[in-house]
Amino acid sequence: MGKVPRAGRSKTRLGAVIGAEAAAELSGCFIRDTTDNIALAARTAPIQGYVAYAPAGEETELSAYVASGTGFLLADGCGTMPAGVSGFGRSLFGAIRDLLAAGHGAACVLNSDGPTLPTEFLVRTAALLAQPGDRAVLGPAEDGGYYILGLKRPHAALFRDIAWSTPEVADATRARAASVGLDLVELPPWYDVDDNEALLRLGADLADPDHAGFASPATRACLHRLGLGGRQ
Repeated sequence: MGKVPRAGRSKTRLGAVIGAEAAAELSGCFIRDTTDNIALAARTAPIQGYVAYAPAGEETELSAYVASGTGFLLADGCGTMPAGVSGFGRSLFGAIRDLLAAGHGAACVLNSDGPTLPTEFLVRTAALLAQPGDRAVLGPAEDGGYYILGLKRPHAALFRDIAWSTPEVADATRARAASVGLDLVELPPWYDVDDNEALLRLGADLADPDHAGFASPATRACLHRLGLGGRQ
């Protein structure tokens, strides 16, 4: 899930600390590293990466931030939606539904807020979704949301009546899956970079040569340019 980075619109909580222009630049690097990470996972797993974006017409600008071979999918939440699917859930469910309708055997929504997400988590998600039987794969974020949700069928229940952008999102998703008897497999938690505390953690991780997450070269270089940490 991605948007064209714009000062004052991208990473606003970080912008209040490091400035709107710096936050927008960092947001673009997060998108680049996320799509590079997907491309790396695709070397060992049957994965096709897309950027689900909105509004319409921004894919040309977005192309400057994504890895080669990445597809584009308009996810503006328009069109007919199941009852109770609202807000950001419209874009998430719409992306899942459209990818499955296009013939993919499974589809995932992945945020672009965690550039250091271990590539292994993406490969594991693909492997779990390739197994027989219906299931969901959830990667919980440390803030109570989730960084990835993978489905084999467009289960609207998992997006219905969710208080998006709150610490209850992952728990609510678990409850929705249980309510329809859907097997849910969880990945290890990971962190999103949405505030200054997480940014400091990101800088420390990228400065550590033994850090287990994705190397995030674009983000690391951006942090160095901005004087916020990271290695060259």
